[in-house]
Amino acid sequence: MKAIVTVVAKDQVGIIAAVCGALSEQQINVLDISQTILQDYFVMIMLTDLRACPISFAELSELLAETGKAQGLDIRIQREDIFNAMHRI
Repeated sequence: MKAIVTVVAKDQVGIIAAVCGALSEQQINVLDISQTILQDYFVMIMLTDLRACPISFAELSELLAETGKAQGLDIRIQREDIFNAMHRI
C-alpha cells in the first residue's frame, strides 16, 4: 500500500531527518518527496510505500503524530487511494 505523508511546521533544522528517521524505523520507503518554504513555514509532501511496515496503519498514524508533536511538527498520513478519491473531480 502507498500513502501520502504531509508535514507542516515553522521552519527549523532537522525536519526532514526526523520524519525520514521515523519512517525508516518502520521499514517505510520514500518514493517521492516535495518540500518548500512558504514564508516561515516548511511544507512537505511525501509518497511512501508501506508494504514492509510491521505495524498497522492506525498505529503508524499515531506514531507519526506523536513524533511530530515532540518536534513541533504537524505530521499526517493518508492512504493513497483515499487521497486520490478525495481529489477526483
